[in-house]
Amino acid sequence: MIDKLKPIIARNDELAKLLSKEEIISDIDKLTSISKEKRESDEIAQKAREYINILQNILDNKALLDDKELGELAKEELKELEILQKQLEDEIKILLIPKDPNDKKNIYLEIRAGTGGDEAGIFVGDLFGAYCRYADSKHWKVEIISSSENSVGGYKEVIALVKGDGAYSRLKYEGGTHRVQRVPKTESQGRIHTSAITVAIMPEVDSLEININPNDLKIDVFRSGGHGGQSVNTTDSAVRITHIPTGISVSMQDEKSQHKNKDKALKILQARLYEAELETQNAQSRESRKNQVGSGDRSERIRTYNYPQNRMSDHRINLTLYSLEEIILSGDLDKVIEPLIAHAQSIALGNTTN
Repeated sequence: MIDKLKPIIARNDELAKLLSKEEIISDIDKLTSISKEKRESDEIAQKAREYINILQNILDNKALLDDKELGELAKEELKELEILQKQLEDEIKILLIPKDPNDKKNIYLEIRAGTGGDEAGIFVGDLFGAYCRYADSKHWKVEIISSSENSVGGYKEVIALVKGDGAYSRLKYEGGTHRVQRVPKTESQGRIHTSAITVAIMPEVDSLEININPNDLKIDVFRSGGHGGQSVNTTDSAVRITHIPTGISVSMQDEKSQHKNKDKALKILQARLYEAELETQNAQSRESRKNQVGSGDRSERIRTYNYPQNRMSDHRINLTLYSLEEIILSGDLDKVIEPLIAHAQSIALGNTTN
């Protein structure tokens, strides 16, 4: 491990020196790039320095074990140092796992009602509320990009942009089919119904990351429908953009401005194309990933929320929690997100040591 850590420390020290040079300070692009690289290496470099220091202290204490006066003290200190050594080794191994380049990105959160009619739409609203409360606990911002309400207070679909450092890293395992079992508000005889909704988590991308040929786009404009102001059903402000090669289509009508709707639709289209590209890459290596947490494929049934038993089960890691109300009403999603991350890390550690 020392051979891996010394170059990291050396590079971190080099970056610190570069940031003090006038030619770097005066070049905003270089300054931004080097500052980012140093910031991303600071944690592991600090852990590496602590680890090397502990190893030296262990050697020093071992040399004193036969000393009549200091031997017992060295023996006690050695026990503590060896515990710290193991803890640091575990932390460093996790930090050495190759980073997902999307982890620090904002995300588009897309939730749609599936089977179950109105009840599925109500649960879309419940789960979206849980994500909003979770985002608030992380000091992230949630901006609704598009929504389509149903007749009983839920949503047919809601798309939101979640802005915050690490949003993708925390929520990327939420993608898939979520099943809910409960007595619907619309049920008069107290029978438990099973409904399903789909969640998609898409990293926000820019035109440099996903290049779209304008000639590959079919853009239609039409009149907005539903509740709204004077512009609804009177102007062609709604926009539908279809990516011809893939058939992926995005419609947007929430804004009164056709230009704003087009801009929002293009950004979501970029995210969906990027998501499709990621899924293609994942499919190519799926056999080697078969034991990992799901890729976020919308067709994968990942979780069940059973209200009568106050139970939430994540089927990918066989996790069962009897605190469903707390998870949904308080947005305490770390109860399931932390085990998912830990599982993914353990798989990644296994792959790196094989």
